[in-house]
Amino acid sequence: MSAAGRHFLQIPGPTNTPDRVLRAMAAPTIDHRGPRFAQLTAEILEGLRPVFGTTEPIVVYPASGTGAWEAALVNTLSPGDRVLCFETGHFAGLWREMAIRLGLEADVVPGDWRHGVDPAQVTDRLAADPGHTVKAVLVVHNETSTGVTSRIPEIRAAIDAAGHPALLMVDTVSSLASIEYRHDDWGVDVTVAGSQKGLMLPPGLSFNAISAKARDASRTARLARSFWDWQPIIEANRNGLFPYTPATHLLYGLREALAMLTEEGLPAVWARHQRHAEATRLAVRRWGLEVLCRDEREFSGSLTAVVVPDGHDADKIRATVLERWNMSLGGGLGRLAGRVFRIGHLGDFNDLMLAGTLSGVQMGLIAAGVPADPSGITAALERLQRP
Repeated sequence: MSAAGRHFLQIPGPTNTPDRVLRAMAAPTIDHRGPRFAQLTAEILEGLRPVFGTTEPIVVYPASGTGAWEAALVNTLSPGDRVLCFETGHFAGLWREMAIRLGLEADVVPGDWRHGVDPAQVTDRLAADPGHTVKAVLVVHNETSTGVTSRIPEIRAAIDAAGHPALLMVDTVSSLASIEYRHDDWGVDVTVAGSQKGLMLPPGLSFNAISAKARDASRTARLARSFWDWQPIIEANRNGLFPYTPATHLLYGLREALAMLTEEGLPAVWARHQRHAEATRLAVRRWGLEVLCRDEREFSGSLTAVVVPDGHDADKIRATVLERWNMSLGGGLGRLAGRVFRIGHLGDFNDLMLAGTLSGVQMGLIAAGVPADPSGITAALERLQRP
């Protein structure tokens, strides 16, 4: 591996941390009980609201997205409660397994990992529950393992069509600040997110955006919680504080990342991600390969999962790209291991970075012996030349 030049980190997260964010984090530690920190907290909580699309409380944890998964469940549910889950990919499965370990019952709708949640199945499952024993519907908005984005507004409409009171919980770890998302307008009760993808930070912060309905549920929920408890955090936040030692330097970085998103404008951020995703899919198809996602309504703006032809190993392609061109691509997870590789195109990312990424993928395919039309990069560049 050549040591010259920069490493291309093109996994679907953690993403590249912008220099502005890195510089913001390289600041002296301040008193996390003092007035400067209280001002930092206020600025961050206010800046997060438009990113989530909410006027409701947002809780920030010094944890990975896995912690925010647990917080969503333990704050709203009780032992033995049923949750409705969908087999859309690896991370949807992990959230379901967590629910089971916490003492919940998980009803699973099978899936092929190539489609998102079918809203019609949501209505059917909930309509078959007249006793309202299902207390929550768990959906991964953008499945990082597959590059498939479920249609949250249609899922909300499906829950309403069934006349069911179940909470809607949505994982936006790889979609927030990359793909359009509106917590309030879409009727989401708990939104789960992490810092290391569209928010352009290192791993270490996670979030719950919480509806009034979810806060009402938390008053009677009986799953054990202490560190994850929303209420002490919300109370402390009113004075700009946290009930534990916060991750001060990650919060510095978050303030800067939110400033960057505000400067670009969220609609422009979403459009940039969609444009890069379109260019990537054009390259994939011109190479003669297949995009894993089968429904064009569910194409991800954050990443593209590419199916390799029979007789070829996706991990060999990834290893070739890393060894010869110093670029990391995402591997296939779970049932997709060895069958797909994933191109991340989210976060702090521009046209030239995508052009370099796709050039590296094309060279890697050819070097690994995969039949690939070398005009794939041309197809992508033609798209990038248009606004």
